[in-house]
Amino acid sequence: MDNSLVLKRNPDFVMRVIEDETILIPIYKTSEEADYIYTLNKVGQTVWNLIDGKKTLDEIKKEILKRFGATPEEVEKELLQFLNDLKEIKALV
Repeated sequence: MDNSLVLKRNPDFVMRVIEDETILIPIYKTSEEADYIYTLNKVGQTVWNLIDGKKTLDEIKKEILKRFGATPEEVEKELLQFLNDLKEIKALV
């Protein structure tokens, strides 16, 4: 994935923290369309918050490296997998 890519969230998804759990919820017109909610861990929550339509993928990687104790290789692998998951559920535009 291109490190200069600027990521944007789909406005039809919202993140909510309920008690100790962070969830990503797709917003639909009818309840029949709402098949899933998605649970995010702390890193996933941080990445979702960093996807603001302004930061590049490289900036997000650097921020994750700064905040969490992981190697660049781990961040690269896990971040790309998470972003692919977000694309698959159409949480990114």
